[in-house]
Amino acid sequence: MRGIGETARDSGLSVSALRFYDRAGVLVPAWVDPVSGYRWYAPGQSDEARLLARLRRAGMPLADIRLVLAGWTGADTDLVQQLLEAHLRRLERGLSDARGEFSMLRALLDDREKPMTPLRTATARPALTSPELAAALDAVRFAAGTDPELPMLGGVLFDIEGDALRLVATDRYRLAVARVPVTGHSGPRVQVVVPLPLVDAMRALAGGPEPVRLAVDGDRVTLETGSGRQVAGRSLDHDFPDYLRLVSLPAGRRAVVDVASFREAVQEGPVRTGEVREEDGAVFDVSVIGAGADGTVRVCDDGTDADGSVNGGGGGNGDGGRVAVNRAFLLDALDAGARDRLVLEFGAPTAPVAIRRPDDEDTFSLLMPVRLDG
Repeated sequence: MRGIGETARDSGLSVSALRFYDRAGVLVPAWVDPVSGYRWYAPGQSDEARLLARLRRAGMPLADIRLVLAGWTGADTDLVQQLLEAHLRRLERGLSDARGEFSMLRALLDDREKPMTPLRTATARPALTSPELAAALDAVRFAAGTDPELPMLGGVLFDIEGDALRLVATDRYRLAVARVPVTGHSGPRVQVVVPLPLVDAMRALAGGPEPVRLAVDGDRVTLETGSGRQVAGRSLDHDFPDYLRLVSLPAGRRAVVDVASFREAVQEGPVRTGEVREEDGAVFDVSVIGAGADGTVRVCDDGTDADGSVNGGGGGNGDGGRVAVNRAFLLDALDAGARDRLVLEFGAPTAPVAIRRPDDEDTFSLLMPVRLDG
C-alpha cells in the first residue's frame, strides 16, 4: 500500500487533486483509515493515477476519464480505444473551429483602415526627484515581460501627463504601476515604452539626492542628473496595452498584512507544486490565500471544487474569499511593495489580487489568479 503523498509524487498529481478525484469517484483509494481519514492506494493505482494525469492534461472530461479507467482496469481495450479516438476527434474539431475563427479575425483586421504610422515626435522634459524615480522603478521592474513574441511588454511604459509620471510594467500574469510627481510638464500626454536595459541603466543612475530630468524627444529617451551624468537610448517602437482598463477593478475585501510574517507564511505554508502554464509550458508553484472575516490573511490548503475554482474547505477560513496565485510572483510583489505593511485586496476567485501600499494608493501591483484544474 502507498500513502497519498507517495502516490502524488509517483503520478505527478497533487495531494489535493487525489482527494478531489476520490470525492468525484474517479480514483478511489484502496483503503481509508477510519480514524485519521488518511488515504492508502494499492500499488497498481499509481499506474491509474499516471494515466489520469495524462488524460487531464489532454483535456478529457471527467465523465470519460471514469470510463477509460474502468475499461483500463477491466482490460476492455475496445472501449478505451473508442473513448480516446472520440476525444481526439473533439480536439481536432475544436482546433478546426478555432482556426476558422482566427482566419475571420485576420480578415476583419485586414479590412480595417490602416492609417500611416506617424513619426514619434512627442517631446517632454519633466523634472523629478531621483529617490522617488528609483523607488518607482523598483516597484514595477519585477513585472516586466521577457517573451520575445510580445516585444511591447519587454519594457516599462513611461506615461507623462500633467504633474505625474506613471510607470507601468506587465507580463500578462502580473501588472505593476507606480506614480512619481513631476514638474515642468504642461504639454499633452506623452507615452514611451523604455526597453529594460535602459530602465536598468536609469535605475543605476537614480537614487541620489540631486534632482533628475527626464527628456523625451521623439523616440529618444534621456535621464540626466543635475551634475551632467546621463543615460540615453531609444524607446521601443511598439504601443503598450491600455493599462487603465486593466486596473479598473471592482472593490473587494481589503486586509492589512505584516509583510515579514506574511512572507514567511507564504514560503513555509501549503503550496501546490508543478502547475503548468498552458501558454508557454512554464512550471510554477501556487499558493492559495484568503482574507478572513476578522481581517486576517491566511495561506490555505489548495482544495478545489469540481469546476476548478478555489473552495472554502481543506483547512482554510471557509468564507469563500480565497484565490490561487503564482507563489514566486506573490513573493516578488511583496518585496516590490517596499513597506513593512501592505494592503491586500481580494475580489472573486477569478479576479486579480491587488497589493497596495497603505500610504500610496497610486503604487500597486496586480497578480492574475491561477485556475486550479484538479
